[in-house]
Amino acid sequence: VLVEKINPSWLIFSDGFVKSPLTRFSKRVVGLVLALLMVAVLSPLLILTAIVIKLDSKGPVIFSQDRVGENEKIFKVYKFRSMKSDAEKDTGPVWAGEDDPRITRVGRIIRKLRIDELPQLWNVLKGDMSFVGPRPERPYFVQKLKKSVPYYKERFAVKPGITGWAQVKYPYGASEEDALQKLKYDLFYVKNLSIVMDL
Repeated sequence: VLVEKINPSWLIFSDGFVKSPLTRFSKRVVGLVLALLMVAVLSPLLILTAIVIKLDSKGPVIFSQDRVGENEKIFKVYKFRSMKSDAEKDTGPVWAGEDDPRITRVGRIIRKLRIDELPQLWNVLKGDMSFVGPRPERPYFVQKLKKSVPYYKERFAVKPGITGWAQVKYPYGASEEDALQKLKYDLFYVKNLSIVMDL
């Protein structure tokens, strides 16, 4: 969806941006079942990862952070800690880069394999997130992006996801320009959301 060229009426009068209760219920049920199965199957990996993180660097195993979810509701997202525990002490909120010097040795591996995202299964079980949807962003960046990126708030029409169409189709990015490009995919997902697309 080319956000730079959208007329507001295209969103207002588009059926695609209004999801039926059945679609939302089906998505929730599938998410719950998958999350429970994955926690059961992956529990040895989760335990091993926690041990290795604890041995590698000081600080908590699980990292939590405020993120903006559906209808702009703030919730805590959970991840395995992949950075030093005081990573933003000197800089304040900044986007993480691919070769970020704040990332620990174990953190580099678990980020590359996306193992650091697995605690978000708890967010799916709680109902804060889905498996698929726009990735949740931090409130600090959301406030900036809502001012500079057109239609950015439309991505809050659905629950955020552990992964999303933007993550599948667009390379890793950490800038306002990347946020604009990802939004094009996020809005395409919101408009075409279905269990089939999620799978």
